[in-house]
Amino acid sequence: MPKIKKASGSLTIMTEMVMPNDTNTLGYLMGGNLMRMMDIVGAISAQKHSNRIVVTASVDNVSFVESIPLGNVVSLEAKVTRAFNSSMEVVVNVFSENIPAGEKSNTNKAYLTFVAVDKSRRPVEVPELIPETDEEKEYYAGALRRRQLRLVLAGRMQPSEASELKALFGI
Repeated sequence: MPKIKKASGSLTIMTEMVMPNDTNTLGYLMGGNLMRMMDIVGAISAQKHSNRIVVTASVDNVSFVESIPLGNVVSLEAKVTRAFNSSMEVVVNVFSENIPAGEKSNTNKAYLTFVAVDKSRRPVEVPELIPETDEEKEYYAGALRRRQLRLVLAGRMQPSEASELKALFGI
């Protein structure tokens, strides 16, 4: 298995039409259904990078910026932003498109963390990630701050150990 992989190799796009069984009583895609789709596309992206089975470790702040109505097409784009020892951060961008009206908007964005595991569910090492584009480099640089914040909030890192957060807040 390669020790280093490009971020672009993990790009995964999933597209679905919002059908009646996907919606709430107001006719909009249910948040839980969207989160399920985000988890699936994110896991596929992480599997592409690691060539391993992956499990979801965390989901960061999912904001529902815009409702997605019945009949719209939902496209989810996922890409690994950074790889750590056995974990990978994946960004998922969600787009809603009303094809007949020619309208498309970015409705959601979230960061998910996946851990690569073996068949006994023990964490295994993943390849390093190399960002190439400006956008990939920006995601890569922010990933360590987001990781430290996740670890501090989960009680797995002391705030005083979060070097990236201290630099960000000037403390």
